[in-house]
Order: sequence, then structure tokens, then C-alpha cells
Amino acid sequence: MRVSSEGERQVIDLQRDALTQAGVDGRHIFVDKASGIKDKCPGLQEALNFLQKDDCLLVWKLNRLGRSLIHLLDIINNLHSRGIAFCSLTEKMDTTAPHDELLFNLFGSLSQYERALTRERVMAGLESAKKRGRRGGRTRAVNEEKMDAILEDLKSGKSKAAICRNFGIKRSTLYDSLNRAGFSSKFILSEQEK
Repeated sequence: MRVSSEGERQVIDLQRDALTQAGVDGRHIFVDKASGIKDKCPGLQEALNFLQKDDCLLVWKLNRLGRSLIHLLDIINNLHSRGIAFCSLTEKMDTTAPHDELLFNLFGSLSQYERALTRERVMAGLESAKKRGRRGGRTRAVNEEKMDAILEDLKSGKSKAAICRNFGIKRSTLYDSLNRAGFSSKFILSEQEK
């Protein structure tokens, strides 16, 4: 069972009553009172660790089990690989019935489909960003304006240590930025280092 907040707004009584009425021993009901998206769910992990081959994980509703479709499908596929059945009371899903293999295969196919959609969305987003002149990865520590100021300081004879302190960058970042901007290592080295 899971409710999304610790407060009094959400109570687990409805879920507990449904599971108890379905025949679940109260000692085998695991509870999480946290958002499934942001927080870890120790109750879910405890339930998954408790289950053994030929057991059945019974949930009140599918959205109480997984943080997302992918997470839900991963859990169900993991249960299948361990020989554990799965039932959802609200959606009337039951893998203990004769059509269980069909249901598990359906979950597996949905999982693959969701991953393919995610990959497709990511690639389309990267392509769209590329067309707009954006590149992926971390933002550069030294932008064009900062690079111009660094070059002026280097030309005026300031030490690399002073430049790094003034601009709040590491020496390796300074070297990488200068190399990326097309300046040779000769320009980078001061007279003292030659």
C-alpha cells in the first residue's frame, strides 16, 4: 500500500480494507507514506524482498505499485522472472489465471514499447536542439565574454593563478577553454614556465 503524503489528508484504510477482504494477512501488508515519484519506497522494497517463488503480489491499484509506467513494468517483469504472480484488485489483473503468460507477455511488450518511445523522444529532442544551434552536455564554465576578458588578462601579463582566482575557475578549465578557443599551448605558457 502507498499513500503520497505523510499527513492526515490521505489514509490507507481503504487500501487496507480491500486487501484484507481479498484474504491478505495483515502481517503481510507493506506500507509506504511518501510520493512514489520522488521518494524511495522502503515498504515496496521490503515487500519485494519478502516475496518468494509461487507467491503473489496483490495491490489495491496499479498506480500504488510503480512510480511510472516503466517502473511498474520493470517490477512486474522482475516478479515474472522470479516466478511470482501479480494481482491488482481495482484493474482486475490476475496473472495466476490461465491467461497469466499472455498478461506477462503484454507487460513485457509494453515495457519495450515505452523504452522505444522514450529513446525516440530523446533523439527527437536532441535533433530539434541541434537545429536551433544548441548542443547537449554541460554548459561551458567559460563563456565568450569571460574568454575575452581572460585573453586580455593573459596579454597584459597576469599569471594563470591570478586569472583562475579572479574568474573562479580551475587551471585545467582555463587550459581546456583556451584549447577549445583555438589558442596554442605556447600562448598558454607564461614566460616563467618556458
